[in-house]
Amino acid sequence: MKRKKKPGYYTLLVLTVSLAGGAVLTVMPMSYAYKDCMLGYRAHCTLTPVSTILCLVAAVITYVVGQSSFTEAS
Repeated sequence: MKRKKKPGYYTLLVLTVSLAGGAVLTVMPMSYAYKDCMLGYRAHCTLTPVSTILCLVAAVITYVVGQSSFTEAS
């Protein structure tokens, strides 16, 4: 069964990929970070575990909304 994509689907898809990429970016070690993160190393984001989880939750929510609201069975 193929699903027809409504206008706005690809915008949400780009947002989903950006949020997932942001989650990966937050855990990457950065030597120039001015402060250690909550996990004890210098990461891109000082709130690494919290920000990573929030980005992943937002990515899942936008994916689910995109699949349920912006596609229809054809």
